Amino acid sequence: MAEASQRTRFTAGLLTFTVRHELWDGNIHDHADQGVTIDVATDVAGKETALLRFNCFDQEKSYVYGPENPDLDGLPAAADGGMGQLCRMDPIADGNPIGWTIKTLHKKLPKMLERAGYPQLASATDLAEVGRVLPEVEACARELFAAKRNTVKHNRGTDIFEAGNIRFGLEMRRQAGGDGGLAVHVLADIGGSKGRAYVEETEILAFDCFWQSPHYHYGPRNKNHRIFWDKTLVEDPLGWVFEQFDNRKLGAMIERAGYPGIAADLDLEKIASVLPMVKKKAREMQAEGERLTGHPGLPLEATPNLAAA
Repeated sequence: MAEASQRTRFTAGLLTFTVRHELWDGNIHDHADQGVTIDVATDVAGKETALLRFNCFDQEKSYVYGPENPDLDGLPAAADGGMGQLCRMDPIADGNPIGWTIKTLHKKLPKMLERAGYPQLASATDLAEVGRVLPEVEACARELFAAKRNTVKHNRGTDIFEAGNIRFGLEMRRQAGGDGGLAVHVLADIGGSKGRAYVEETEILAFDCFWQSPHYHYGPRNKNHRIFWDKTLVEDPLGWVFEQFDNRKLGAMIERAGYPGIAADLDLEKIASVLPMVKKKAREMQAEGERLTGHPGLPLEATPNLAAA
């Protein structure tokens, strides 16, 4: 595995297999997602060209014939509206997308290259060489999927409100680049109970009501699927957050973040009784930020995340 962590390109005759980790943000890159892509590429007219692409993501499980072939008839490829023909994996029938991709490349690579519009390459493919490198491609993809996952560990907040098996943390945040605002952290104890030395408080949702680029995170330390609000439609992100809480969407959001056990144990009546205090304090913090800086909830000094590179 050490070799896989250093190599992301693998050559098999005329073909090169390239593995990359990618992070997509909702409302920027089509939808919130992350995972690895596996490209099959070769030199076409002096330029390395992707012939096939496999998207092995949390949500987007698909493959593309001829993502750079302008002569291939078919629907737009994917989130970026590129060329080629897009097909979906079935996560139920096909199982793990990396495992399915490697198995499919073993069995169907020449036929797939033909359909992608490269029949001469299909007949010239060295299948023995492909078989030799595919285990390395798989090891690299699996390692990148786990090791390169983008996660973040925020501060827990300066004002904490207990609400049954979760708590809300409020914090005025400012990033080094100047953006910032009020953050609402939803926290829960994972892996133990209070009083145990090994109990671990984990941020399961984060809502960054920033003045420039407001966004929120599903499972910032788990899947970390990040969605940016459309500021044309959502002019008050903090109000939007509390609207979801008031409409009892919190459980579904926590499930999507990857914590169904926490969602199942929510005390909705307790949450409803705490929310008026959370809202009052949050609006006070926003007002104080505006008094200090001219922007709602924006503090004077930068407040860096606790860390996770």
